Amino acid sequence: MSEENPGAKAALPLGPGAAAMLAAGVGCCALGVLAVATDHVPWLRGKMIFYRPTGPLSGVTTCAVLVWLLVWIFLEWRWGRRDVGLRPIATLALVLLGIGLLLTFPPVSDLF
Repeated sequence: MSEENPGAKAALPLGPGAAAMLAAGVGCCALGVLAVATDHVPWLRGKMIFYRPTGPLSGVTTCAVLVWLLVWIFLEWRWGRRDVGLRPIATLALVLLGIGLLLTFPPVSDLF
């Protein structure tokens, strides 16, 4: 029978959590950038219409979700079993989230 140390923690790598956080930030930023781009670039607006009743919003959200998912898969592959510094990654993720959020508001997006 093995004795367990009740004070010991299981060492889980921080990479998967960091990958999820950063991918979420990148996906939010992609949504904002694509929203501004489709408002100001006519040929892109036409390409982003995946479902006619919703207009270019269907393509913008679909592409943003694809960016989020691909970034998450890539970062999970790179950081899946590693420890990474959470503080700089969380900071970058929050900055990207803020940028994406700001770009979806008309007063900010109309500046471009």
